[in-house]
Order: sequence, then C-alpha cells, then structure tokens
Amino acid sequence: MPLLSAAGLAFVTERRLATVTTLRADGTPHVTPVGFTWDDGTSTARVICSGTSRKARNVGDGGAVTLCQFEGRQWLALEGRGRVLTDPTAVADAVARYARRYRPPRENPLRVVIEVQVARILGTAALLG
Repeated sequence: MPLLSAAGLAFVTERRLATVTTLRADGTPHVTPVGFTWDDGTSTARVICSGTSRKARNVGDGGAVTLCQFEGRQWLALEGRGRVLTDPTAVADAVARYARRYRPPRENPLRVVIEVQVARILGTAALLG
C-alpha cells in the first residue's frame, strides 16, 4: 500500500468532507457524505454514525468500504474492509478524533463507529508517498 505524502497527510487531517460508499445486500452501492478521521500509524479510517444508518447496516462485520475525499483536482480514495464498533470506549475515541478534525458532534445515544482497515489508497500522485 502506498503511504501518504506530507501533502496527503495534511489532506486527510484538514477539515474536508468526503463520501463513503458501502454495498447494499443486492450489491448496489450506497453513497453518502461523511466526515472521517485517519490514523496513519495503523492505516485506519473511522466514521461515526448512527447504528441504525444504512451505511452501518451495510458494513456489518467486514463489508467493503471506500472513502473518497476530493478538492479541486486533488483526490484520495481509501479502500478496505469495515466493521461496526459499539464499544463505548471505541465510540468515545472516534468522537474525540472527529471533534479534533471537524467539531464536536451532536449527542447521539445510538452512535457507532465504522472502522475501516485501509488496504489500498488511490489518488492524486502528489498526495501519495
């Protein structure tokens, strides 16, 4: 997997929105806007959402996930397998990460974390290591 360049790391830590694509049971894609966080040390991306959301239900335990972030001509797609975490410690950690990149999210007692172990990164050459 190519590593992100310094510009790529900045790109995934500055405040920008992205889309997340998951697959429905019939194989069709479900795409929705999200905020996400990136952990370069573990190549892990995290999305917080409601456990009742379509994206969380599509991911389940091991579903394919692609996060795509772009601005102008620069873009990155982070591809991997996701899993839904409900553990309060994992949710609190993901919320804290989200608050640092974006802002504190609204309260949601049904909140879960979609954790994506990124296996491939595609994108603009300048953002890749």
